Amino acid sequence: MRIKNCRTYNGLALVAVLWIVAALSIMVTGAMHSVRSELRLVSHVRQSVEAAAKGEAAMQLVLQEIVTRNKMPDRLVLADIVFQGQIIPVKVMPLSGLIDINNAPLDLLAHMFTSAGQLDPDSSSALAQAVLDARAEKNEQGRAARFEAVEDLLRVPGLDYTVYARIAKLVTADLQGSGKVNPLAAPADVLTVLANGNEGRIAGLIAARDAGDLGVDTTMLNTAWIDSASPPLMELQAKVLQPDGNAFLVVRRVVVNSGAPDGLPWRVFHAESQYVVARPSGH
Repeated sequence: MRIKNCRTYNGLALVAVLWIVAALSIMVTGAMHSVRSELRLVSHVRQSVEAAAKGEAAMQLVLQEIVTRNKMPDRLVLADIVFQGQIIPVKVMPLSGLIDINNAPLDLLAHMFTSAGQLDPDSSSALAQAVLDARAEKNEQGRAARFEAVEDLLRVPGLDYTVYARIAKLVTADLQGSGKVNPLAAPADVLTVLANGNEGRIAGLIAARDAGDLGVDTTMLNTAWIDSASPPLMELQAKVLQPDGNAFLVVRRVVVNSGAPDGLPWRVFHAESQYVVARPSGH
């Protein structure tokens, strides 16, 4: 009887040991998975920081050249900057190429909501009027409140996030000009608005502009909405390619000759960065 009990105890002990070994294996496997995840996260953060630094450096080289020439670009400019042996494409866009939500006329805003916001004409007209009403509201000093940032559009009655997301890249709240748009500085979506929604009419304009042609034909655009002015405000985008084929996009908005506290002849007033996943081949 004692022998049987000993065998039973030995069997229970073996089972307990096996359970402990299994539990330890699971713990070790979980720990290894956690370590791998943390290493991947650290690697991604390191690559992001390095990419942001390279993008910043490339944009500063472009800004130095602009300041040295003492001439603001009057059109969208594409430049390939070599930094630490890597080619970094930089796009320079005067903010006059965007639609100024503080000064744009009613009909331009309405066409924007139709063309880019994908709303019907009646809804677009009503929303454009709501934008004018919102920017005309009086603040505590009795002045027009205006929009301090593009995100302020979300406080306009009837303008939901879906519409905002469609038009956010086409507008700015930073200009203090005529409310007209410089077509030579405008991205394709803004040019489509200026062409009353006809995308096919702007292909030649974009090709001529990007080729550096001086006499770019803008007759297909609504002349009431365009102007060639170029204030010292611009957006720079640096696209830093990553080893995995994806890219890190660094975006800065700057005003030139602003007497920045750090001594640079430009001041950054908006900064953002984003990870851009490469599209699969064939898409």
